[in-house]
Amino acid sequence: MKRVKVMALCLGMAWAAAALAEKRVIPPFDKYDAEDIMDICAGCHGIYGQGTPDGEYPRLAGQDPAYLAREIHLFKDRKRINIPMIPYANDRELPPEDVATITAYLASIQLPRHLKPLKPGEPFDALARLEESKKVLNIPHYPGDPKRGGRLYRRECASCHGRKGEGNWEKHVPMLTGQHSKYLLRQVERIRKGERIHDTPEDAELFREYTDQEIADILAWLSRQDD
Repeated sequence: MKRVKVMALCLGMAWAAAALAEKRVIPPFDKYDAEDIMDICAGCHGIYGQGTPDGEYPRLAGQDPAYLAREIHLFKDRKRINIPMIPYANDRELPPEDVATITAYLASIQLPRHLKPLKPGEPFDALARLEESKKVLNIPHYPGDPKRGGRLYRRECASCHGRKGEGNWEKHVPMLTGQHSKYLLRQVERIRKGERIHDTPEDAELFREYTDQEIADILAWLSRQDD
């Protein structure tokens, strides 16, 4: 029992140290160049990089730029396959300088979880309110047991993806909270099948050890972290 308490204390201190040490530095980029490139990306990922709730396209907004760049290179090298990405995942359509620009731009986009309430007496601008609402992204609760999912997440995922699934820019690990649940489920299925590498090819076996219900429970917990 004492050993468990000591391990928990060390883990808590490690999380606290990581939170203090991590600095989310966004590289400089040309806003106008970024918006031109985003015109292409928006067709699938949305004008704010918000992705799609059906799980087809992920949220990119607010992700670590180095992580995004790494995934683009995996698409270019055909180590990660996605049919809609094939026409763009090459140095002609997306040269290295454009990769640096668009990943920094996407990292800079902040999507609010809730529509900011109007202050008393504040004039109502319908158009501005509509545009503001388009940026709001709050993940619907996924069916499952969030308490059980939280325990599983803390045991297996938190050391890399953060205590609340916020990701880790120092380790270039993506955020999971705020990502569409159906997209996360599709990636788990692809990792299980060996179609996508997690950290190592051996991780496919680790993901297969969890039941569908346990995965659903983890997604249920994650979907509540941006409430």
